[in-house]
Amino acid sequence: MLRIDTSQPDARRQIDSLRAKLAPSSGDVVSEAGRKKTIEVFGEPLTPVEVVDRICRDIRERGLEAVLEYTAKLDGAELTAETLRVPQAELEAAHQAADDDFLACIRRIRENVMKFQSAILHSDTTVPLESGGWLRQRYLPIERAGLCIPGGAAAYPSTVLMTALPAQAAGVKELVVVAPPTPFGSYNQDLLATCHELGIREVYRMGGAQAVAALAYGIASPLPRPTGQEEQVIVKVDKIVGPGNLFVALAKKQVFGDVDIDSIAGPSEVIVIADETTNAEWTAADLLAQAEHSPGSSVMITWHAPLIDEVEQQVETQLAELSRSDLTRQSLDEFGALILVRDREEAAELADTLATEHLHITCNDPEEMLDRIRAAGAVFLGPHAPVAVGDYAAGPSHVLPTGATARFASGLSSNDFLRTNSVISYTEANLKSVAGDVLLMADKEGLTAHAASVARRTK
Repeated sequence: MLRIDTSQPDARRQIDSLRAKLAPSSGDVVSEAGRKKTIEVFGEPLTPVEVVDRICRDIRERGLEAVLEYTAKLDGAELTAETLRVPQAELEAAHQAADDDFLACIRRIRENVMKFQSAILHSDTTVPLESGGWLRQRYLPIERAGLCIPGGAAAYPSTVLMTALPAQAAGVKELVVVAPPTPFGSYNQDLLATCHELGIREVYRMGGAQAVAALAYGIASPLPRPTGQEEQVIVKVDKIVGPGNLFVALAKKQVFGDVDIDSIAGPSEVIVIADETTNAEWTAADLLAQAEHSPGSSVMITWHAPLIDEVEQQVETQLAELSRSDLTRQSLDEFGALILVRDREEAAELADTLATEHLHITCNDPEEMLDRIRAAGAVFLGPHAPVAVGDYAAGPSHVLPTGATARFASGLSSNDFLRTNSVISYTEANLKSVAGDVLLMADKEGLTAHAASVARRTK
């Protein structure tokens, strides 16, 4: 892991370099295997942006044919129009075969998440006006949402929970899950059982940029129905949410405007703010948990110098016990840092600068430190709130802004599945009360028809 001492002249350069690596706009966080696959599929060393542009264009123009082609080339799965969607019988079978303890766990988590997401949900607000009129802000759920579930190096039934349940709390009627055709993706029995438990019946075996494009543009069957109309294999969604690799993030950026998206996310991140009261063993475990995502960024900020040696030693000891130790070490080498700052104030300033996805404040008086910091996707206070409880069980979604975008972006919640519109109900008296102001503003802007629409009613 990189060691940074902010009292040294090159500290700012090192911190800026770390921040740049994590920015979603960098477009460089892709494995060597991914680069080789690009040349194999496209015959040339395209950049990730060029790859995504080509895939999205092909999906828009050639539809199902392109989806199946890219699924074969990128995922090695030979699918057809009939096998692209997971059959209902397979979802039911996965649910019936699921471990009882696992299903009970899913139900407890669902209760936690629904309780929190329902409690924070916006509701209509009406403001009464004098003379009988009123103004209202109205909130309505979107009709159809697409949920991107990763499935490359690990299975993520938790992401089904953390994307689907906020949408269900908001009242979204149709949820569509896409997951790559891999043992950790749409062939994973725990993932399929989770979908069935939540009432999700539309699950497709596709991932990457091609899945995002299919959700955004919709896919029609090449075979006409008896009426002569095309049958939709995948009906386009209104919003796409969920994490993914660089290609998924760039594809979401590409289709924004055709549909809404949650964010353009990069590698997972944690910053731990620690001091002399912090347990070095636990902190090392927290850093390793984030690096395990591979790529994943793990940063500790402290003003207690001895803690850096203690945590580094604990990281080495615990790393040997992990099943994904090689990948975890790669993440630590590339995105890990132990940063020594002057004091609590500098720690807070640096945390705001990095605006991390997960912020774990495990120093003395964590709430006082929280008051100093504004930018973070999710905050975990005290030694007994590791990031893993937010990943799996607490209630807020684990789909969060990364790459310093927490300075302006927020984590996914039930409110992100609502669209809002204003409603104005005026009486004649209400109109007359504002007519003068409307006429004056319309005259200033030279919009005579605007003025006339009011003037004709208030003569």
